[in-house]
Amino acid sequence: MTLPTWRSLLFVPATAERFVAKAHTRGADVVILDLEDSIPPPEKAAARAALPEAAATVGQAGAAVAVRINRPLDLAVPDIAAAVMPQVTALMLPKVMGPEHIRLLSEVVAAREAALGLPIGRTRFIGIVETPQALPHLAAIAGADPRMAALGVGSEDLSTELEAVPGADMLYHFGMMVVAAARGAGILPLGSIGAFADFRDLEGYRASLQRSRRLGFACTACIHPAHVPIINEEYGVAPAEADRARRLIAAFEDALARGEGAVAFEGAMIDLPVVERAKRLLARAR
Repeated sequence: MTLPTWRSLLFVPATAERFVAKAHTRGADVVILDLEDSIPPPEKAAARAALPEAAATVGQAGAAVAVRINRPLDLAVPDIAAAVMPQVTALMLPKVMGPEHIRLLSEVVAAREAALGLPIGRTRFIGIVETPQALPHLAAIAGADPRMAALGVGSEDLSTELEAVPGADMLYHFGMMVVAAARGAGILPLGSIGAFADFRDLEGYRASLQRSRRLGFACTACIHPAHVPIINEEYGVAPAEADRARRLIAAFEDALARGEGAVAFEGAMIDLPVVERAKRLLARAR
């Protein structure tokens, strides 16, 4: 299954009409309609009922639409029944317990897809691990089902469970576990490493994204629209980067065609791993 080229994922409460109405103007690659933390228990049914209209609204400019469902099964099943529809590309699964949890929900989604006449497997999964019990199973979760498109850790919930303070120190180790698990399974590592308390500190946020991109993260979610363009810049591929990658690949292929083993490119020697990185960078370019 083709891996999406997501960079930014913007959370919007499914019942927040003011935010829903403007979401398509924010430039996010994915808009996540939330049924979970931002929706109080008495409002869950109303949020499900709002999904068809909200999905059409937030997706009107071309963003993919995802829905974050609730973890408890008595909520997850009706959430899936409401969320699986042609306009929805993916479901975000919070508090993933392990690979069997993913496969169980995949079975529920497949039944809903079949009932609607949709292709089985078209609805992708974004898995979020938020408990210490699930951390040893990150690799198994990442590879649990072909629907899996991205994997991340929920920093606030995980910090609470660990009785730790969320921030770069706490997230570094678990973030790198996510990068290794996701890349090993051929899916997107979602997230970033840094402190996020003050959404007004845009330069600090940019610096944390620059570091996180160097560490291997591919995309990340945010709740404030001001973060979207920064994510797109830092997790995207700049035109100059793409142009350099094309030149590098061409220089390497020219050298191979001439039977040369060592290749010099713009003052540096390049070999197969460098070329492979350039090809992967081009695959991410939007």
